[in-house]
Amino acid sequence: MKKTTITALTAAILLAFSAGAMAETMSKSDYKASKSSISSEYKAAKEKCDSLSGNANDVCEAEAKGNENVAKAELEAKYKPSEKTRYKALMAKAEAAYKVGKERCDDKSGNAKDVCVKEAKAAYVHAKADAKVQMKTLQADEKAGNASAEANMKAKEKTSDAQHDAAKDKRSADFAVAKEKCETYSGAAKDRCINQAKAQFGM
Repeated sequence: MKKTTITALTAAILLAFSAGAMAETMSKSDYKASKSSISSEYKAAKEKCDSLSGNANDVCEAEAKGNENVAKAELEAKYKPSEKTRYKALMAKAEAAYKVGKERCDDKSGNAKDVCVKEAKAAYVHAKADAKVQMKTLQADEKAGNASAEANMKAKEKTSDAQHDAAKDKRSADFAVAKEKCETYSGAAKDRCINQAKAQFGM
């Protein structure tokens, strides 16, 4: 999974759960009906997985469970819109993608599998970091809504801190991927590869 793919994935996840998208609400009866529908869809998806074997079955079941968890989290965010439920929806999507990605890595072996796992982890770290930044930003904006200039400044500082922490987490995850790729080399070539990765990600 290339860095551009990771970036595109996290951007798509965040876009899907923007504040505007979560503004809608639903009745209690619609909520219950949707919840029942999600359970039925999961059972149907899981039954289809039973016809598969080996890792194909594992991937299928991970996808089915991931879709169920995401659908439930999205439903909660629609039924009770808040920063917390939006964040949980973002995290459900990130976790589902990570678990499916890890299962797919089992089709590989050796360094290719190790790199695959690190890339899946990096994509998860990116999505998790961006979700946290979005939640912190929404919280800060809400608190600073009708507050003083000083409060607004503090809100911006909290958002900036969250963005800084997110960038640091992303760099660490991306460095882990680059470092794992260096394992295909040995001796001086491996050292050069690791040093280049350190320089690129500021490690």
